[in-house]
Amino acid sequence: MKYTLIGMGGGTDATLTAQGRLALLRADAIAGAARLLEALPEGCTPRRRAATKPAAILEALRGAERPCAVYSGDTGFFSGARSLVPLLEAEGAEAELLPGLSSIQLFAARLRRPWQDWALVSAHGVACDPVAAVCAGRPAFFLTGGAGGVASLCAELAAAGLDSLPVFAGEDLGYPQERISRGTAGEFAKKTFSPLSVLLAEAAPRQARRAPGLADDLFLRGEVPMTKQEVRAVLLGKLGVGPEMVCWDIGAGTGSVSVELALQARAVYAVEREDDACRLIRANRERFGAWNLRLVQGEAPGALASLPAPDAVFVGGTGGRLREILRAVQAAAPGARVCVSAIALETVQAALAELEALGYACEAVQIGISRARRAGQLHLLLAQNPVFLVTGVRPCAK
Repeated sequence: MKYTLIGMGGGTDATLTAQGRLALLRADAIAGAARLLEALPEGCTPRRRAATKPAAILEALRGAERPCAVYSGDTGFFSGARSLVPLLEAEGAEAELLPGLSSIQLFAARLRRPWQDWALVSAHGVACDPVAAVCAGRPAFFLTGGAGGVASLCAELAAAGLDSLPVFAGEDLGYPQERISRGTAGEFAKKTFSPLSVLLAEAAPRQARRAPGLADDLFLRGEVPMTKQEVRAVLLGKLGVGPEMVCWDIGAGTGSVSVELALQARAVYAVEREDDACRLIRANRERFGAWNLRLVQGEAPGALASLPAPDAVFVGGTGGRLREILRAVQAAAPGARVCVSAIALETVQAALAELEALGYACEAVQIGISRARRAGQLHLLLAQNPVFLVTGVRPCAK
């Protein structure tokens, strides 16, 4: 038994391929979304049933000799076809997929731009992070829908400081009422768009991703303590930060670690209680274009309660509440890597004891840095205060 799964492009006769049209005219049963069934070519079978869930589509097509399921866009681009194919294969049926014109093809053609270098993101009924998407160094295309509409996605971008980011919206692509709009994220956040819309956001301006260890003098500092360049480079290595990770920086100070994390990770939450430090974090965030850095002003561990579970956590300041903070981290994400910085031996001892009590395998290293300074015709090494890094890894996370 063969089932034919057809991409109907924009959902109108004008965007249906000749191959798809021929299959639909031959079909004796057709199932799919109601708006697609209404757009079928003249002469198609009257045996049609509106269904979107894979099991419902399969049930609607049972008993037919030439069954067809229809999908908007292309069967290989964020399509429900991928969920129906395994069901058919489990029943020993054959699945033939006929591709259609996807929304990204239609939209790129309207904009007269190539799309092969765009980041492709679905916000159609699934959660997505638009800020992280535009921080990846490429324009980001969003297939929108439900709560993840154009306005809400742009509101998130604007809230992250990207209100002037150029964006483009395509509404009702392939339909007579099709509309293409150009503007900024801040402007689009205040508008209303068709439920059948897509969004393109240009890449956010930011520092290019590079090896960790930005020079200290690149940061705005004030009177707030800052984790130095060499220590930042080491701690990011200890945390194993990657591009899909969510990170916490607790006791963020100037935000130097938060910025370094943001340039490597998907999302960073900088937790800081002091007003002066928060002002510096905001300034350094903008200075480096670290738009995926979210400042959380408050005191840990209370301020951690509403944050997404992290993959890696740096603890740079505790306000004397190291035990409570580490327990909160372990409760939020048992598998997360944790790195605690310390300058006092007592803090090192406490961090080792607390992490081991929570089941972490621990490592402690001391970083000693000396910098050369000219003294007449000579260069002398001036030692900096040694810094300890205590890293905890759950055995299951190695």
